[in-house]
Amino acid sequence: MADPEQALWFAFQGDKLLVYREGPVRVPLAGGPADLGLDVTFRWKVGDLDGRACLAVEVGPNAGPPEGLVFRDMRSFFFGVDEDFFRMAGRARQIVGWHATHRFCGRCGGETEPVSGELAKRCTRCGMMHYPRLSPAAIVLVERGDQILLARSPGFPKGMYSALAGFVEPGESIEETLIREVREEVGVEVENLNYFGSQPWPFPNSLMIGFTVDYAGGELTPEPGEIEDAGWYTAENLPQLPPETSIARAMIDDFVRRHGPKPEDP
Repeated sequence: MADPEQALWFAFQGDKLLVYREGPVRVPLAGGPADLGLDVTFRWKVGDLDGRACLAVEVGPNAGPPEGLVFRDMRSFFFGVDEDFFRMAGRARQIVGWHATHRFCGRCGGETEPVSGELAKRCTRCGMMHYPRLSPAAIVLVERGDQILLARSPGFPKGMYSALAGFVEPGESIEETLIREVREEVGVEVENLNYFGSQPWPFPNSLMIGFTVDYAGGELTPEPGEIEDAGWYTAENLPQLPPETSIARAMIDDFVRRHGPKPEDP
């Protein structure tokens, strides 16, 4: 039986998470750096999972993984992992990334230090407070009757299509962002904006804010360099979809429930 004082270590070397080499994706339990033989440069508690404390951990760039473990990019395993695990790993990734980019103050260059009891770092020279960066982004599923608009970005896994998305620009509302993004990326207009839900997304530090909208006009014209392909799909004829851990998949699955084949009445 594991020591109750041990925590789940979400240990990152750059953007790669330390996980077991074999079996389901999972992170090690440890009571301290000596348990894993790692060069730890930063630790921060980020929550609890399955009754265990969870630590976001940064390890040195030259540290080798302990026996039986390996550093893996999170994008390589977000298909099929447990949603709670993915969410915790994503939170840890963002906290470690925040630490890595805020060791020094962006205003005066002074060294920063953690603030007790708060998710913040304070400049030791000018006192400026630095909080984790969060980038809001709109993700939108366009509906046209019994069809939805799905598109493929060059950075997607091979064959995968998804909803359209884009970051909020300074001075924009979420609603303005999604109208602009759809117009820029595929050349169509939308109307009847309806909020669906939101999801933190750790690539790298986004808050995805989802809407469903209705098609209002225009011909599909994918933006060169941004969209490789775009098309209209029915619930019975869908391409490869995003992982079930994503809000994009939740929006598509909701559409399928509403427009897919219905069980025959007895």
